[in-house]
Amino acid sequence: MNLLKWVTRILSFLTIVSFAGVIIIVTIQILSRYFPYSFIWTEELTRYFFLYAICFGAPLALLRNEFINVDLIIGRFSGTVKRYYEIGIYLTILLLSAIMVKEGYAFMQLGNNQSSATMPFQMSVIHASIFIMSIFLLIFSLIKIGFLIRNKKNPYEVDGGGEI
Repeated sequence: MNLLKWVTRILSFLTIVSFAGVIIIVTIQILSRYFPYSFIWTEELTRYFFLYAICFGAPLALLRNEFINVDLIIGRFSGTVKRYYEIGIYLTILLLSAIMVKEGYAFMQLGNNQSSATMPFQMSVIHASIFIMSIFLLIFSLIKIGFLIRNKKNPYEVDGGGEI
């Protein structure tokens, strides 16, 4: 099995774990309303799990072409024009991801001297979600551009989804 398949499986697993964490913690938060004590950390931990679910899920959605797109005008163009249009889109994503990698790293460094309000870890762990997501968006946009330039079908792409 190649490296990209392993990376996508790991990201998929981490996305599922993060969303499961959100569901479990929100359930604890709801159930704690009926007990004489409450958990003050649930709201904060839910937010952090949600950030990481986006961090792991957004690059997968990019690779699999699962983002919603409106192709009312683009759908009428020829295959070659569509391909060049998509290359332009992914080059833009690549550029923005490169900026986010740089700024995400700086943001992560800001969290080294800060600790979470109710959780026992540094904020750099939470701020790292932007840096990690940006790296994977950059890599996956390069992969998508490679498929488009070679005019090959993306084997990770979901057929028939995400279009309005």
